[in-house]
Amino acid sequence: MTVAPVIATARGRVRGFTRGGTAVFLGIPFAQAPVGARRFAAPQPVEPWDGELDATEYGATAQRGDTGITLIPEPSIPGDATLNVNVFTPADATPDAGLPVLVWIHGGGFVSGSPASRWYDGDAFARDGVVTVVLSYRLGFDGFGAIEGAPSNRGLRDQIAALEWVRDEIRAFGGDPARVTIAGQSAGGGSVLALLACPAASGLFAGAMALSPALGAVSADAARRFAERVATLAGVHPDRAGFASLPEEKLLELQRLAQKPERRARLSGLSVLLNDGLPLGPVVDGDLLPRSPLEALADGASANVPFVVGATDDEFTMITARARRALDLVPVPLALALLGLGRSRRRAYLARSPRRGGAARLGGYVSDRVIRSVVLRAARARGTASTWLYRFAWTSPSIGHACHCLDVPFWFDHLDADGVTAIAGDAPPAELADAMHAAAVRFVRDGDPGWPAWDAETRRARVFGGSASGPDVETDAYADVAPLV
Repeated sequence: MTVAPVIATARGRVRGFTRGGTAVFLGIPFAQAPVGARRFAAPQPVEPWDGELDATEYGATAQRGDTGITLIPEPSIPGDATLNVNVFTPADATPDAGLPVLVWIHGGGFVSGSPASRWYDGDAFARDGVVTVVLSYRLGFDGFGAIEGAPSNRGLRDQIAALEWVRDEIRAFGGDPARVTIAGQSAGGGSVLALLACPAASGLFAGAMALSPALGAVSADAARRFAERVATLAGVHPDRAGFASLPEEKLLELQRLAQKPERRARLSGLSVLLNDGLPLGPVVDGDLLPRSPLEALADGASANVPFVVGATDDEFTMITARARRALDLVPVPLALALLGLGRSRRRAYLARSPRRGGAARLGGYVSDRVIRSVVLRAARARGTASTWLYRFAWTSPSIGHACHCLDVPFWFDHLDADGVTAIAGDAPPAELADAMHAAAVRFVRDGDPGWPAWDAETRRARVFGGSASGPDVETDAYADVAPLV
């Protein structure tokens, strides 16, 4: 009979379970439940507990309800104690093991997503001597809405509180608090950019990876206008008392409704996304996040932190696939002009684009504008700081593109997780997962993923899953999005 692993933390003892060679601890609270008087407050430290905390099931998630079919299966789990972490560590790790640590931040556009996904389980990292921590944070308006009388960027403050928990507690799980690498995908990648720019997060991590980063940099004015719109719909004042009078379910409904008038007033939902950005996410508040992440990086923020950043080749190209026949007849230059791309940049962009057909080019433009250009902008902003770029080029046989989220199970070496075949087909290449996971492990362990770093002259990037005849490291790898930067 296997004895359940028990770890003594500063707050109390936690009891997990062993799966293969991994000790797993789920739903450990790093802050008090953000309900009642704490609903719109900064995260508050957890009170110590007696006995052993059962850490054998995923904790409550900030995501609520059934989100339907998504690219990454991320279930919602009811409950109030949504600020928790999952820890995966080698079963034989001792408190003085000094192992490197990966802290994972899930995506979901800052309004959805969940750490309770098997895609994020750290078994393969534990196998390779890396402790993995998957954190949760408040989402949507509760996490990022501008509320008079409440601290800003509560979701970002939650992430920092989780990193402080790692600093204080990870030794007990065999990890080294001086060897922490933060990583995230999509909105999680955008969170990584924000944390790099956040003075309060300085010193809490030694490395960073932003996978397909969705830039979170909502202006203070835009955040205030959105909050006023939500308050008007609710018939309350846009302050803490007003929003606190709304049940969580009602505020979620109003949050979604508040975005609809803008969509009707604009050419399309695409123009809102491209020109206005996300309405909820890290706010440039002059306090926790003093400047936009890219401006901060250009000014030298976190220049001492090794950084890996990259994207899939076709992040959102598939969104236009259903209308391919109609969109292939649309003059692409006209469509891009209506989406706000100026004439000279439009010509340069189309001249460099490898895509063919109206649907592919328009869907590709969304990918390039929202995600892939952010990769190039981040690299340029970092200057000579240690930065490595990558491209994920493997085309899924079931999706038909190297789409958003497709790379995640390869980084985690978790191709057997539920839902992977739906996005990656029945036989995703294990050798590609081996290469990507090994690069991630090397970066977390050594601060170098194993390919040449970015520089302004060669503009190199590692290409994962490209053609058999193509180079693994490509010069000027993001040249096609340079006109958008």
